[in-house]
Amino acid sequence: MLRFARALALLLAATLPALALADNGKPLRIGITLHPYYSYVSNIVGDKAEVVPLIPAGFNPHAYEPRAEDIKRIGTLDVIVLNGVGHDDFADRMIAASEKPGIQTIESNANVPLLAATGIAARGAGKVVNPHTFLSISATIAQVNNIARQLGKLDPDNAKFYQANARAYAKRLRALRAEALAKVTEAPGATLRVATIHAAYDYLVRDFGLEVTAVVEPAHGIEPSPAQLKKTIDQLKALDVKVIFSEMDFPSAYVETIQRESGVRIYPLTHISYGEYTKEKYEVEMKRNLDTVVQAIQENRA
Repeated sequence: MLRFARALALLLAATLPALALADNGKPLRIGITLHPYYSYVSNIVGDKAEVVPLIPAGFNPHAYEPRAEDIKRIGTLDVIVLNGVGHDDFADRMIAASEKPGIQTIESNANVPLLAATGIAARGAGKVVNPHTFLSISATIAQVNNIARQLGKLDPDNAKFYQANARAYAKRLRALRAEALAKVTEAPGATLRVATIHAAYDYLVRDFGLEVTAVVEPAHGIEPSPAQLKKTIDQLKALDVKVIFSEMDFPSAYVETIQRESGVRIYPLTHISYGEYTKEKYEVEMKRNLDTVVQAIQENRA
């Protein structure tokens, strides 16, 4: 119902003349829900708008419960940029409880191709959408362009500025991906099977021609029971999984057990959902992720 109401509000807004929300001479205050979107929007708007996280740094967005002071902050915003496909559902509750339940929102993933969740945890559960689109450079560029277009409609005086910044940002991101792919002189062999601790990295590894064969955690932050862990280790052996990508920011105590019992190699990746919000965070942490995937491919060729 909340998604329908937001979609209706956006449809009505599209039929009206373009109008900057902050028409009182003050720059737009743009809310964001996740760290990657802070970087996206900061690079798009430069000094023409203010970017405001809905939740403070240090909170895990998967386990976040809205606080009164965070809900109150929504009343000071002009628009909120959302992941909108399952990673920031807490925002729905915050918006509904705020002073601005009809606040403008931008669905970053509108028209972005989505993957189904894959791996052991998703089997038999039907098609579950993977919301971690920000872990793909291609999907990120599509989101950046979408955000820039929508902000330009709300703030037409700065629309060209936003579009130019989005193009420059996308160019840097493409260069990061090209640099990483250039280090992989041959495509990974079909026998290189990878698993992940958390179902986040399908978009990332697909950029390298890999598929996630198994996911260990039943859900993010939910550790498998001893019986589930044994079953997972048996499946990893049966599937001949060579590599597990673990979670750098939220390490799990059982990872060493998996490595010892299955013989797979562990490579830590970042979910880009922890620490301070910065303009540079996405580029810095995605470069680290890309380098880690390159290392895993190079060290585990058949």
